[in-house]
Amino acid sequence: MMMLAITMPAISYLQVALASLALLLVMAISVWLKLGIVKSLLIASFRTVVQLSLIGLVLAWIFAREQWYEVLAILTFMSIIASIAAKNRVKKPYQGLFWDTALAVFVSSWVVAIFGGGWVLLDNAATWFRPQVMIPLLGLILGNSLTAVSLSMNQLVSSFHREQNMINTYLALSATPWETAKPYVIAAIQNGITPTINSMMVVGVVSLPGMMTGQILAGADPHQAVLYQIITLFLIATSSTLGCTIATLLMFRRFFNSQWQFVIPPYAKTSH
Repeated sequence: MMMLAITMPAISYLQVALASLALLLVMAISVWLKLGIVKSLLIASFRTVVQLSLIGLVLAWIFAREQWYEVLAILTFMSIIASIAAKNRVKKPYQGLFWDTALAVFVSSWVVAIFGGGWVLLDNAATWFRPQVMIPLLGLILGNSLTAVSLSMNQLVSSFHREQNMINTYLALSATPWETAKPYVIAAIQNGITPTINSMMVVGVVSLPGMMTGQILAGADPHQAVLYQIITLFLIATSSTLGCTIATLLMFRRFFNSQWQFVIPPYAKTSH
């Protein structure tokens, strides 16, 4: 059975303007229920248009040049922003939190993205810097990794603060720091990767992921769109798990010193 290829027309500014009218419903609900989100919605919508328009211009320039150092620069910038976002989501910050989140985000995302882009998608590690592949791929991975990392770190730091007496009791009974902290570390990692696993459970049944939907709307073969989505979900799950593991282990080292004592690190200042 032959499939007819459907080519979607180019999107015009008029169509974008028409899509923005849907936000009027959100504003109406906000006014009706006094949610107080109209101003935030307008600001968010404006930033969406401006930020995506600017990144579109930057990406068009980078895609045309395909210079590895330019790709490296924008990937680094994206990773720094993701690290800051992950740090800001931790409710009990401590000194050194930014570096813990940055190391977890950078290592997990870059290792998985280079593997996925260089070996899986392009089948050539020498061309890992292809911007058409690496920039959107790392963006997908970073968006999910920062959420997973922040969830794990939030739960672990909350557990350490909440269970101080229990932790000190175990240490007094000759338990090692790792024996004491292991249950909390495991629970934190599980909490971080649960959203990713849950989304994988229902993908294609309840929801169609954004990458797959975008490709299909652009006229791509649905079978190829599915294969791309499967690959990215596997990479996201790997990066999220690796990021959560690195982040919680780094946090664990902050809360236990070399004398096997449980310590609460100093609170972070407003800047990292």
